[in-house]
Amino acid sequence: MTGRRVAFVFARGGSKGVPNKNIRPLAGKPLIGYAIETALTCQCFDDVVVSTDSVEIAAVAREFGASVPFTRPAELATDTASEWEAWRHAIRFVQEASGPFDTFVSLPATSPFRNVTDVTTCVEMLEADLETSIVITGRRAERSPYFNMVSMDEKGYVHVVIPPEKVLVRRQDAPQVYDITTVAYVARPQFILDAANIWCGNVRMREVPVERALDIDTPHDFFVAECIAKAYPGIHLTR
Repeated sequence: MTGRRVAFVFARGGSKGVPNKNIRPLAGKPLIGYAIETALTCQCFDDVVVSTDSVEIAAVAREFGASVPFTRPAELATDTASEWEAWRHAIRFVQEASGPFDTFVSLPATSPFRNVTDVTTCVEMLEADLETSIVITGRRAERSPYFNMVSMDEKGYVHVVIPPEKVLVRRQDAPQVYDITTVAYVARPQFILDAANIWCGNVRMREVPVERALDIDTPHDFFVAECIAKAYPGIHLTR
């Protein structure tokens, strides 16, 4: 892997589903600490930057060794604000402050169980192919739009979302589909600045197992996360 790389953790302070989610303790450690520790353990980033509007989150982030060189503007920290625009803001700030960089990495605080290899493999996938715009992560979906996911028509009848070419008697016979996870997003900074969204470019995906794919958004997710943390201590630092 070559070039200048910057890892970012985007963590706003106004979570409503789980108050103070990004610094809520998980197995005795603030949630955001997992993302920062993993990024630092990768040892391939020139900086690990936290983008937040919260003084409390910023203080915790610095305790774990991240840089917090700016405060995210309030308009980029609302429930309806675009994460893509927060990415753009962070990229522009770093470029203006310390010059251009080659690889942008977002490691959301809500995905604490990513490991080092998940992150470095995504970086390698992007840097090995100049045609790739962004690398995302995904897990094998438990339900399929070809088999057991339905939509409802105006009469109230339901239909398979994507009708298969032939009758399927088992989900395993359907084309494999994936749930996008928040384990990692790795992109070329200029692509983010130029494009409207992820799907405007050439997208590749790193598959991750279910135990590392959890995205914490609700109190129930936190309960599941506590169980995973007990079953796989130190999972985020493994390779």
